[in-house]
Amino acid sequence: MLEEVERWLADRSWSVADRPLHGILAAKRATGQTVSVVLPALNEEATVGEIVSAVRRDLVLRVPLVDEVVVVDSGSTDRTAEEAAAAGARVVHRDAILPRIPAVPGKGEVLWRSLLVTRGDIVCFVDADLREFSSDFVSGIVGPLLTEPDVHLVKAMYDRPLTVSDGPAPGSPAAGQGGRVTELMARPLLNMHWPRLAGFVQPLGGEYAARRSLLEQLPFPVGYGVELGMLVDALHLVGLDALAQVDVGVRKHRHQDGQALGRMAAAIYRTAQLRLARGHLIRPALTQFERTGDAFAPRTYSVDTEERPPMTEIAEYRARRVA
Repeated sequence: MLEEVERWLADRSWSVADRPLHGILAAKRATGQTVSVVLPALNEEATVGEIVSAVRRDLVLRVPLVDEVVVVDSGSTDRTAEEAAAAGARVVHRDAILPRIPAVPGKGEVLWRSLLVTRGDIVCFVDADLREFSSDFVSGIVGPLLTEPDVHLVKAMYDRPLTVSDGPAPGSPAAGQGGRVTELMARPLLNMHWPRLAGFVQPLGGEYAARRSLLEQLPFPVGYGVELGMLVDALHLVGLDALAQVDVGVRKHRHQDGQALGRMAAAIYRTAQLRLARGHLIRPALTQFERTGDAFAPRTYSVDTEERPPMTEIAEYRARRVA
């Protein structure tokens, strides 16, 4: 198994510099494939506009790599939708997509619904909370899908500095200390249960691109488990050599507090658990504690367990494909 992972790392781990933009564009023209960029967004008014502007400026107006930029707003109470639209994105509210199925909160829910409002042969997902964003994130992970016909899903890999306000967290190096749930939950799970995926540097990263033909066949966990679930399911559907990763440098974003990370970890564990023993599990909950005065008060949260079916099972999606 170790030899297979090492071979995969040598064959399917690239740098953004390995594919110059002119080569990617030539491959796009030759294949006729289209590219959609999707930003799932919830209260990201401070960053979403800058990301949309960078993608449109560099990859729509300067060079025709991206065919559409779509922001799916999952119920923002700030100016996320307005900022995204002003920057040139098409903004769609989560609840307006497939209204016959009531929406539930969660990132995976938004990603799943985005397949119904995008047209690209390649769909590229980018988190909306990134700071100092570079369009290399998009071109880097889309490139292999345009130039390598046997690659079906590409994850971004990067350094993840853990910052407090505008600087590194006290007592930690400037880079590599983010991704706490990855190191404490996802990486051990993958190494123990799906060791063929052990070579992924950022298995939970929110920046990845895939062929629509793959995405439409995958179930989507509605919450934080979507990235791990997608990676595991893609491995079984198309095999390890159809998966790849590209180094795009440094990812800076808003970090969540420890309790939010605990809830994220519980959802990821549940996603893994479902894939290991479907149909034999009870609905779990996670109890955390917060100090109130001189005591600790318990707070119990349900853990996301719902998954959306492959989009090919949705009648409205099938109808759209033949329209």
